[in-house]
Amino acid sequence: MANVRSIWWQAFYLDRALETVRSNQKLFSEFTQIARKKYETGTGLQQDVLLAQLELSKLIDQEISIESMRDHQGIILNVLMDLPEQESLALVSEIERNLDEVMSREYYFQRAQAGPLLKQKMVQLEAANTRLNSAEKDRLPDFTLGVNYGDRRGDNPNGSSRDDFLSVMLGVKVPIYASRKQDKAIAQRTSEVQGAVYASQDVQGQVRGAISKSLSDYSKARKQFELFQSSILPLSDQTVQSMLSGYRVSQVDFLNLVRAQSTLLNYELQYWRAFVEAKQSLARLEAAVGEVNIYE
Repeated sequence: MANVRSIWWQAFYLDRALETVRSNQKLFSEFTQIARKKYETGTGLQQDVLLAQLELSKLIDQEISIESMRDHQGIILNVLMDLPEQESLALVSEIERNLDEVMSREYYFQRAQAGPLLKQKMVQLEAANTRLNSAEKDRLPDFTLGVNYGDRRGDNPNGSSRDDFLSVMLGVKVPIYASRKQDKAIAQRTSEVQGAVYASQDVQGQVRGAISKSLSDYSKARKQFELFQSSILPLSDQTVQSMLSGYRVSQVDFLNLVRAQSTLLNYELQYWRAFVEAKQSLARLEAAVGEVNIYE
């Protein structure tokens, strides 16, 4: 499930990246038209037209690369979900863009104790302890007690009746060669218990590490996403609009306008990348804890 969710979000990001690049293609087409009109009226430079066309070509090349990556992610996702590899997989385009607070590390550590991976190691440890206890018992004397009751019928040769009889048997099984057999079995079972303890500790460390890393990645991506959403993108967009107005009246150099728009494009891609990385971190957190929707 973690793999499916991670690939799904990667494909979602590439869809948003394609939308962003195509939107910027339209903008640079408009820039080209504006630059061409200014050049035709003698208020602009031919290099501005060529620069706009160059940037538009670079965006087309970027679109081709992103489309290829999107196809690749779609194939992987189909394989993970046991669907035909080449089947076209359409994802939702509108999604709620909120990243909520998560609980503490210790909260998820406690939840993970009931997860299947740690449970498996605990069961293996209990089984190893059971085998050790059994081996230790084999080293002790084994007492057996038996009781028989005989119901005899008929008479004795002298004519008297035959009495019933009761017999009690006590047996002791002593491990004479304990150092050869039982002690070695105990040593082997003790080693198995130690191995199970170390394996359990190792898995717990891995789980705790995966939880800590997922929470750290989520916190970083969430802060970046909120920064882009609340500050960087609005200010960058305002800068582009202001410079475009200035270029129309020949107060802003066209190269600076192009740079501002390219910067805005990169910020938009980083905005979606931060959002997707946060969602992927939550998917890894779910896998580490062993539960679904543990952050809701």
